Amino acid sequence: MTLALLVGAVVDPEDGTSGPSAVFVDNGTVTAIVPGHDAPEDATVLDHRDATLVPGLIDAHVHLNLRADGEMMANIAKPSDDELVETTLANARVALRGGITTVRDVGSKTDTGFAARRAGDAASLPHLLLAGPPITTTAGHGWFFGGVADGEAGVRDRVDLQIDAGADWIKVMATGGGTPGTIPWEPSYSEAELASIVGAAHARGVKVTMHCLSAEGMRRAVRAGADHIEHAGFATDGAGGSAFDAELADAMAEAGVVVTPTLSVRLYMRDHQIALGADAATVDAWQRRFDNGMSQFAKLAAAGVRYAAGTDAGWHRSPFDSLATEIACIAECGPGAAAAFRSATSATAEHFGMTGHGRVRAGAPADLVLIDGNPTRDIAALGRVRGVLRAGKFVAR
Repeated sequence: MTLALLVGAVVDPEDGTSGPSAVFVDNGTVTAIVPGHDAPEDATVLDHRDATLVPGLIDAHVHLNLRADGEMMANIAKPSDDELVETTLANARVALRGGITTVRDVGSKTDTGFAARRAGDAASLPHLLLAGPPITTTAGHGWFFGGVADGEAGVRDRVDLQIDAGADWIKVMATGGGTPGTIPWEPSYSEAELASIVGAAHARGVKVTMHCLSAEGMRRAVRAGADHIEHAGFATDGAGGSAFDAELADAMAEAGVVVTPTLSVRLYMRDHQIALGADAATVDAWQRRFDNGMSQFAKLAAAGVRYAAGTDAGWHRSPFDSLATEIACIAECGPGAAAAFRSATSATAEHFGMTGHGRVRAGAPADLVLIDGNPTRDIAALGRVRGVLRAGKFVAR
């Protein structure tokens, strides 16, 4: 049965805005978009002519095992694997109801992400792109996820294990992070080890993303051939110090590496501290981290570095339906609303090899979102979700 979706406007990130339209869907695919609101008598007509239709969003950085409740990430060992699978599925459904029809999970414990994908009903979930446990050094950032590997041979073997288990991406902790005992501003792996990871993954047709919180970490990642960098931080010490490196930014742009800046994670932490009634120094520290991230990403974008929107959902206090906030942060840094919109739709779909996704056009998957407003003029409209279709079927809200 043909579905005829009558909408007030269609906004495609590449083709721009069309006026009142009838969007036809068959078997989970958009088959035609025609001006006006006429539909065949035998079609199932859904009248949403007071809404705007946009493609489903893509969140490039989530942790579906985590609960966005501020618990230390190392406590991932406390729940059973079965509990983590249920948490993963529940969080994925939250994301979907928020208009996010694809998530890339870049850190889950052992087999739990893959088990959730096997157990879940695909029609009730976003597309799940999974990295499994991030590859990290002994006692390195995120070691408790189960991806520890050292040395060039060890990391190559780990890549093969991850891909054999079902990994769509390889995630590497190329610097320290929030794990106690690790140093965010220092690299974790040698350039040779990183190059071994990239070579092993690329030989099997899989891309590599690297967690980097310092310039030297990013420098090694770029020289090793990383496809993607998470956070793209320029930390220099443990007191919040950072120093932007313009030469490195140019190298990143030339290499074509894509960054996910995860800007809003610090915004949510700042707001959480305010809600708790924290002292001014604590609130100011999170504000400073947020401001530094915004300033540094603005410079990266101005240098021509490519980017994909991602929330770090699950970590700290970042919700799984918060991508609209991250997109708004990206827009504020200089790219503007239309480019920020593409960073969560068509541009990221292309980078992820998801042909046809992130678009509203004939032949595209009918992963679609009804919103209130036009995101190319008012980026906050992406947060005003009226309805979500996954493969042409409405998702219960």
